[in-house]
Amino acid sequence: QVQLVESGGGLVQAGGSLRLSCVASGIIFRLNVMGWYRQAPGKQRELVASISSGGGTTKYADSVKGRFTISRDNAKNAVSLQMNSLEPEDTAVYYCNGVGFTAEPSYNWGQGTQVTVSS
Repeated sequence: QVQLVESGGGLVQAGGSLRLSCVASGIIFRLNVMGWYRQAPGKQRELVASISSGGGTTKYADSVKGRFTISRDNAKNAVSLQMNSLEPEDTAVYYCNGVGFTAEPSYNWGQGTQVTVSS
């Protein structure tokens, strides 16, 4: 049974930072490209960052490039997202998931973690 458990969200002022964490179980974590998605109110869920199975390659949406950093620890089945210089537009529920070839999620969604950035 696949479980993705996100944590680390909260309320922060614009310009602040947060670090999100996700622990996965029920999958062969080290073989998966992993990513962070987000869904803002009234908008579709989007992929904002991904990291290759070995951690050597990362990709970011243009909207977060230079501000967010994704990392992983395969020994702990964990993926993290360091978010700096947060903007009100980053307000969303953030989810981790495996990332398929066309950026589709590989597994069922976890509960996500809410990030709220106040102006």
